[in-house]
Amino acid sequence: MRAKPEYRDRDDTEVAVLDALADRRDEGMTVFELRSRTEENIDRIEDALAALKADGLIEVEDNGERTVILPGEGVVGESQPDEDESILDQIRKRLPL
Repeated sequence: MRAKPEYRDRDDTEVAVLDALADRRDEGMTVFELRSRTEENIDRIEDALAALKADGLIEVEDNGERTVILPGEGVVGESQPDEDESILDQIRKRLPL
């Protein structure tokens, strides 16, 4: 799963973080899980998280045992296109009107 196309023009680390979070959008990820998944250094990940948080693209939850980062509502694209939908219909959905 990946972040929606409208969020893919951001910094490479930010996109990598969003894509990693998209794969685990229900349970979220810790900073250390993000580091291992994105293969970026912790400073770049922290900068990316700060930018994403400022833009409202991620949420942070502390459940007492650990702090997890989740993708914001509407950031993650569909897991699979509707099979009844033609390729042309899928393209139309992605193009701005």
